[in-house]
Amino acid sequence: MDVTERPEACPKWYALRVRSRHEKLVHAHLEAKNRNAFLPLYHASHKWADRRKTVHLPMFPGYVFCHFDATLRYSVLATPGVVDIVRVGTEPAAIEDSEIEAVQLIVRSQAPAEPYPDIIAGQRMMISGGPLNGLAGTLAEIRNGLRLVVCVELLCRSVMVEVSRQWVVPLDQPRSAPSGRAFSAGVCR
Repeated sequence: MDVTERPEACPKWYALRVRSRHEKLVHAHLEAKNRNAFLPLYHASHKWADRRKTVHLPMFPGYVFCHFDATLRYSVLATPGVVDIVRVGTEPAAIEDSEIEAVQLIVRSQAPAEPYPDIIAGQRMMISGGPLNGLAGTLAEIRNGLRLVVCVELLCRSVMVEVSRQWVVPLDQPRSAPSGRAFSAGVCR
């Protein structure tokens, strides 16, 4: 049977649950298997008694993303450190390509980003300029600066990226006409 005849044989993005603090190791193993794996990292400054160091931490602790055909998942599950695939019921739950692309865009932009612990009520926004042009998410105002929150809904996790006020427009307005009003925090929906 041809792959094009089986719609379920289409590769999709899945979230892999991994052992605690094994995200980088799992990512390296998946890449060694020539798998399309994605591990978004952010930079954090940690202070020890004798020094201060910038470390690279996973934006989604406990998870690594992998693009594969769910019917051929056994080699992915056999990867050292992988606990399971995130599922809905008994079936692996695919993540929307747009959600992964949004997180990849944030990582590539090198804008200051960090994990965002929960989803808050508010308005959906879109970026209309700069390296994140076209990215949609939820706007939050934190520490006198604006951040856009992009969600991976399946994991109930979010990533927050710093944005410029001049580039933010509500999704219900044309991208060429940014509003000058202050925006409240919003929901990822």
